Amino acid sequence: MKKIIWLLVVSMFVFSCGSSKKTSSRHVKGSAKTERVVKDTRTKPNSPKETVVTEKTPERIPTSTDDYIAIFAPIAQEEMRLYNIPASITLAQGILESASGKGRLAVEANNHFGIKCHEWTGARIYHDDDASQECFRKYNDAKYSYRDHSLFLTGRSRYQKLFQLNIHDYQSWAKELRAAGYATDRRYPEKLISLIERYQLNKYDKVVTGQTASRVAVKAEDTHIIIKGDTLYSLSKRYQTTVKELKRLNNLTSNDLTIGEVLIVKSN
Repeated sequence: MKKIIWLLVVSMFVFSCGSSKKTSSRHVKGSAKTERVVKDTRTKPNSPKETVVTEKTPERIPTSTDDYIAIFAPIAQEEMRLYNIPASITLAQGILESASGKGRLAVEANNHFGIKCHEWTGARIYHDDDASQECFRKYNDAKYSYRDHSLFLTGRSRYQKLFQLNIHDYQSWAKELRAAGYATDRRYPEKLISLIERYQLNKYDKVVTGQTASRVAVKAEDTHIIIKGDTLYSLSKRYQTTVKELKRLNNLTSNDLTIGEVLIVKSN
């Protein structure tokens, strides 16, 4: 009888120890799991996913002057439609003042025209120009720099002579800008004119005023608006014609196309 009682006591003791070990094991595993979760939560803000959400995407920096023109020509044309400032002049000023979008003011402040603070109450940046650490306007987006350029010219009486000039006379516009005090560089007009003629920027003016679309009376379905990537060869295949015929219809002397230009693709 004593043996039976002794065996029962031993069995209960072993069972009790096993249960304690099991419970302890579960507790340790649970603690480790909690610890990992806390660790993951702490490191999450530094994950790539969090970085994409919280960090501001940088502005695209043009890789060349041609790239700059492709990006900003449509904006300059829209400003021409609204404020009667030649797109060619606006683009040439933007190229010159911003070093084709790669200058410090353009990269860090989206200021493409070197417009200083004056009565400006918005964000600002300080930069060496005619004097050390002068105050310049800072914009959230480059398109606001283009709009401010239009407002700057139309809102000041000293620039009013500009709007008495022929909108296609970019040479006179360049000279009057200098005469009105926009820039202190004596060669400013020549630099603008050189850029306009080198990159044929005046063709963007013609698109806005309709000179390119009024060559021949055509139906809308017989025209094509040029977008990035279009070439005369690709369009000739698309509209089942030839490069030579496209050039004849549009009085083209080269294969160069302008984004936003209306091209005649079929003859009546």
